[in-house]
Amino acid sequence: MQNIVDVTYSQTGESTSVNQYGMRQMQERSFAARNAQYLLLKAPPASGKSRALMFIALDKLIHQGIKKAIVAVPERSIGGSFGTTNLMMHGFYADWEPNPIYNLCIPGGEGSKVEAFKKFLSSDEKILICTHSTLRFAFEQLDESKFNGTLLAIDEFHHVSVDGESRLGELLRSIMTKSDAHIVAMTGSYFRGDSIPILLPEDESKFTKVTYNYYEQLNGYEYLKSLGIGYHFYQGKYTSAINEILDTDKKTILHIPNVNSGESTKDKHKEVDTILDMIGVVERVDEDGVIYVKRHGDDKIIKVADLVNDDPKDREKIVTYLRNIDSVDDMDLIIALGMAKEGFDWPYCEHALTVAYRGSLTEIIQIIGRATRDSENKTHAQFTNLIAEPDATNPEVKLSVNNMLKAITASLLMEQVLAPNFKFKPRMENDNEGNKPGEMKIRGYKKPTSKRVEEIIESDLNDLKATILQDDTMIKAMPGNVDPEVINKVLIPKIIKIKYPDLSDDEVEQLRQHVVVDSVIKNGEIKESGGKQFISMAGKFVNIDDLHIDLIDSINPFQRAFEILSKSVTTQTLKLIQESIEATRIQMTEEEAIILWPKINLFIKERGKQPDLNALDSQEKRLAEAIVFLKDLKRKMQA
Repeated sequence: MQNIVDVTYSQTGESTSVNQYGMRQMQERSFAARNAQYLLLKAPPASGKSRALMFIALDKLIHQGIKKAIVAVPERSIGGSFGTTNLMMHGFYADWEPNPIYNLCIPGGEGSKVEAFKKFLSSDEKILICTHSTLRFAFEQLDESKFNGTLLAIDEFHHVSVDGESRLGELLRSIMTKSDAHIVAMTGSYFRGDSIPILLPEDESKFTKVTYNYYEQLNGYEYLKSLGIGYHFYQGKYTSAINEILDTDKKTILHIPNVNSGESTKDKHKEVDTILDMIGVVERVDEDGVIYVKRHGDDKIIKVADLVNDDPKDREKIVTYLRNIDSVDDMDLIIALGMAKEGFDWPYCEHALTVAYRGSLTEIIQIIGRATRDSENKTHAQFTNLIAEPDATNPEVKLSVNNMLKAITASLLMEQVLAPNFKFKPRMENDNEGNKPGEMKIRGYKKPTSKRVEEIIESDLNDLKATILQDDTMIKAMPGNVDPEVINKVLIPKIIKIKYPDLSDDEVEQLRQHVVVDSVIKNGEIKESGGKQFISMAGKFVNIDDLHIDLIDSINPFQRAFEILSKSVTTQTLKLIQESIEATRIQMTEEEAIILWPKINLFIKERGKQPDLNALDSQEKRLAEAIVFLKDLKRKMQA
């Protein structure tokens, strides 16, 4: 299988080796910034963020005068990462010992958890673990001053946003402005799928940033040597092409398309059955819910987990089984729809195979993270996106895939690459105020009046647009055969009514306006056919055009699908992309760079290494920026 990205790492072992305190490379780097009041930790899945937080929190509790540590996670299952941990046996000066009473990541209503949260703040206990949801509900009943003297750690920080309707974002801003609390924010993807910025620039500037990217992590692994990223395109139904890509000898997580997407057959259970039949013959399902399939050709038994199954009992059985896997032979293939993405841990996974467009770059990075755990059963990790063949010329596809590759690669380097979204609001008759940042007011624009419409706008808008763009009537109307007003006022509402028959006429109109405005702002005008979604999607990334790197070699047929073949991308190329990104935002003159050049040489001579762009020391970081600036200047002169 050919890849767009095929990155090879040197296996230095640095990211898994530990220092005298039992800290891995990323944790040591984070601990060096432990005195910061606001700390932003950006690091990939499996890099050890949970334990890094334990080291920092304990130091703040023991040496920095902090009285309490509150850890907030997005889902209850992730709370297990912050359970009791013996750190002293590895050389640290304290153990992480939360009282089980104040582990609020357990079943039960929010009311009792909020009461436990309030009780914790007035108790002598030091550590509380809860969900984002519990934190939000508790905050509504508390004054910000109650957080004085506390450390608030927010895991999966990309769930926060500057959106005025994001309660977690509003909570964070209030605590920062109205209390002396310390904050540690942790994330594996410092951007959100909906493109809304996580922090306002003035708030972000208050954070000390520690960045540890995929390049550093994978370069220091013991077993995993390379990561591949590939885009494969098919014609017809995806189930007819998936057999060319799904290798059941590889431990695989297969994400089938959302039922509302154009790639879906609309029968998710039948899709799972088709995939199972394609692999072989189902022999039995055991008491844990594991499906045993005798593979065609050699009769090898393939163990499959079906997470698409909606039955709560069946789902709970197989999820429990997956949670307790401790052997490479316990599972071969996991078929999922919305599960097994963020926070899901199956170290043996070698291949993340995802069907359909993913409008959220966050989702792509999270899925890639499922396959990039270090494990002795693999030397190569693979992410493959199987997509309907775009109705576009090869040069357009080539450009889009190259842009997508640059966006993903930049994201693996923990860079923010999504353009900000606009929030659309109606402009009233006498409203002469300007637009706030990220806001756009439109005369005659209908604000959603029901929770149902709000939910569709927030969660299903991309799927709705895909449905509209792939409708047969729309495709025939698009090339100019039908007046745009007819498309907007007749065809689009008709499709919305079919997709959401429960909506009233007024709700359909609200949704229609949002679809049209959103599409006009983002795409210029609604004229793309369904097959060009991939082309449009690639245009949503910011600063990608500033990275003048061609990573595509050719486009070749691939039986029922075709694939993008790539040039070889080495660790040096990853480094080049990182420097290219930095070069677009470094503010420096030639005069300053020339003055710094002797200091750079002296630094290298004394330290035996080049200055680091991620250094906490501002002088070292400036020297590193000067090197990038001079390299970029040289490239421009040569060009």
